Amino acid sequence: MRSLLHGPIPLSPAWTRRKSSGSDLVIDFEHLCTAPEMTLRNAVPSGADVAISCLGTTIRAAGSQAAMFRVDHDYVLAFARGAHASGARQFILVSSVGAGGPGFYLRTKGAIERDIRALGFSRVDIIRPGMLLGQRAEAQPMEAIGQRLATVLTPLMVGRLAGYGAIHAETVAKAIDGLVSRAADGCRTYDNADLRRIASQTANSWNDPVRTTEIRN
Repeated sequence: MRSLLHGPIPLSPAWTRRKSSGSDLVIDFEHLCTAPEMTLRNAVPSGADVAISCLGTTIRAAGSQAAMFRVDHDYVLAFARGAHASGARQFILVSSVGAGGPGFYLRTKGAIERDIRALGFSRVDIIRPGMLLGQRAEAQPMEAIGQRLATVLTPLMVGRLAGYGAIHAETVAKAIDGLVSRAADGCRTYDNADLRRIASQTANSWNDPVRTTEIRN
């Protein structure tokens, strides 16, 4: 099984093959937007069965709404277009709880979900985690406080609020691993409870090597 991962939970873009080691590729994302199929075919000539995008930023980190949209929507969509043209049948997208709701961030997440669905993949899996817990490449003091607070409050969040609770990035990564190469067609979404369930089912095979070609900017 071959799969392409895009973005850092390692939340980034990527292709993977089981039973082999991984590799990294450096790609100009602006060039990817201009020529998605050619860029990915040149980078990964053998193509992939599954494409995974964990790419994302914030308005604060990007510097503006336009810059954030460029990353969270345009870069992800270009990657998906290239992956689809290269033969991927399944696309796994890390989005956000509340995608499509009010506010620029959630509207952007809703827009990329809509546009990924429209590309024609046989199977689309949309991951909608709550607040991600774990180490960040660019740690912010307030974010660390927020993570600790979310950890305390999460057990108290039940019903509809449960999806907004905290979840470890490793749990999301295990769930993604469990979704890779699932055969049934269609589009599905997963909240925190779904992700924990799939991750627990995947725990026994977590050490099974998967080749992941990770795309970096």
